[in-house]
Amino acid sequence: MSSQTSISTEQVAHLANLARMTLTDDELTRYADQLDHILHAVARVGEVAADEVPAMSHPQPMVNVWREDVVTPGLSAEDVLAGAPAAEDERFRVPRILDGE
Repeated sequence: MSSQTSISTEQVAHLANLARMTLTDDELTRYADQLDHILHAVARVGEVAADEVPAMSHPQPMVNVWREDVVTPGLSAEDVLAGAPAAEDERFRVPRILDGE
């Protein structure tokens, strides 16, 4: 890694200003150095990727397993409402929480 930083303390100060952060000169220098390390690490990853290696989002091939969408009989309204504390007009009855309309 070169001793020259890829990101300047002025750029870090600008980012800090956008984030509404107040940083000391020591913090600006430290963050510029840390961001420089990150940028160099990302650049190294880019160098490793070869043209013959396809871009991918996952290391293993992703395969969706779908089942047939088959309609099956469900519970009747009577069975569903059998365990409800209160029911009215084949619906669950719940306490009113809003007044008015």
